[in-house]
Amino acid sequence: MTLRAATPEDCDLLLEMIRELAVFENLADQVTATPQILRESLFGSPPAAAAIIAEVDNEPAGYALYFSTFSTFTGKAGLYLEDIYVRPGWRKIGLGKKLLQQVAGIAVERGCPRLEWSVLDWNQPAIDFYRSLGAEPLSEWIGQRLTGAALKETAK
Repeated sequence: MTLRAATPEDCDLLLEMIRELAVFENLADQVTATPQILRESLFGSPPAAAAIIAEVDNEPAGYALYFSTFSTFTGKAGLYLEDIYVRPGWRKIGLGKKLLQQVAGIAVERGCPRLEWSVLDWNQPAIDFYRSLGAEPLSEWIGQRLTGAALKETAK
């Protein structure tokens, strides 16, 4: 089991796993990323996010993708874990925990006071896993999103 920083050459692989995650989450119709978009976003200047690839016996087994956030309350940057995904054949061997530990370690190295993420309310195995690590739900916060026409209209 090895973890490594993603490289530009991993963008096809990352997109493949992103699509697998989207299928699992019943959101496959929302994936519009391409390898080129990922390359520009992860390896452009400045990069918008970063990814870690997990491998087992040199086979791609999962990934984590994260980016910087900022808290006005702490006055410091934090990290947001956008995706953590382990392919079905590699689940239950501790790979998800290793990925989360790696991202948490990056947050600690950077002096981030927070590592945050979202989980679908129906994904009880993931919720249980996060609770076992000491993660706390933010039940008082309700996520909001503008997309498509509503985003463009609001921007006018």
